[in-house]
Amino acid sequence: MAQIRGTAGYQLNNQPSFGGPRNDGGDPSPLDAIREQTSKIEDILDSLSGPVKPYLPAIGRFLIVVTFLEDALRIITQWSDQLVYLNSHRHIPTGLTHLFLLVNVVAMTICSGLVITRKYSDYAVAGLMGVVVTQALGYGLIFDLNFFLRNLSVIGGLVMVLSDSWVRKTKAFAGLPTLDEKDRKMYFQLAGRVLLIFLFVGFVFSGEWSIWRVLVSAIGFIACVMVVVGFKAKFSATLLVVILSIFNLLVNNFWTLHEHHPHKDFAKYDFFQILSIVGGLLLLVNSGPGQFSIDEKKKVY
Repeated sequence: MAQIRGTAGYQLNNQPSFGGPRNDGGDPSPLDAIREQTSKIEDILDSLSGPVKPYLPAIGRFLIVVTFLEDALRIITQWSDQLVYLNSHRHIPTGLTHLFLLVNVVAMTICSGLVITRKYSDYAVAGLMGVVVTQALGYGLIFDLNFFLRNLSVIGGLVMVLSDSWVRKTKAFAGLPTLDEKDRKMYFQLAGRVLLIFLFVGFVFSGEWSIWRVLVSAIGFIACVMVVVGFKAKFSATLLVVILSIFNLLVNNFWTLHEHHPHKDFAKYDFFQILSIVGGLLLLVNSGPGQFSIDEKKKVY
């Protein structure tokens, strides 16, 4: 201690003065470097998205259910074609085909409206999840890998709606939320993050490979991993929103196809499904990754 006191203020042995820059002789880790750069980008994004940020939850909720609203409208406008397909190809009795379509239209319309208006979100999400399962069984798409992965991502968006609604419930009352509410929100935020990225997995394994596809897949894969582990999740979710939006406009541009083009309906279906997943990612950007994440652990330690 005497030696320390004796040399204080004289900068002996090249020691920096008090308050001067500290040199440990070690470079920052790659993780710290990435965190520093992404933090700067997040600050820029926050400043640019300031006017829109209060409306992100509403936009996200609307985009999540837009695929269900489009599907309900499609069933109504193609009612006879739907009946023929279910009866002739799926061999479902005539009476049941009418009931199947009617229940789906009513459920999608009512539940989507409840999600948008933030009313009875638990029941609305359960109803929409039921629609996803019944349609997969009714149309025989349960073993279609691309359909399966896309709908896992849609379910991930619906799970994010649940966690967002619980956050709002706890904010609506005075006092702290109970431990059960905290645990439920944490688990569902984690499940929503994991499920949301399955759409990108389907994108990687479908279509023809090219240089730009490899580049986008590599960037998207890194962003997906960051979303799952909750490392700079807001930045990585924003990056996925940009990638998916550009991909959606360039590939699923159904409005450029002729009315009777055989792929028009498929492109429209894919377009609105990706919009739903973008909505889930926007909720993630707004609410954050939750406590099961590297971002939250960093705040603790």
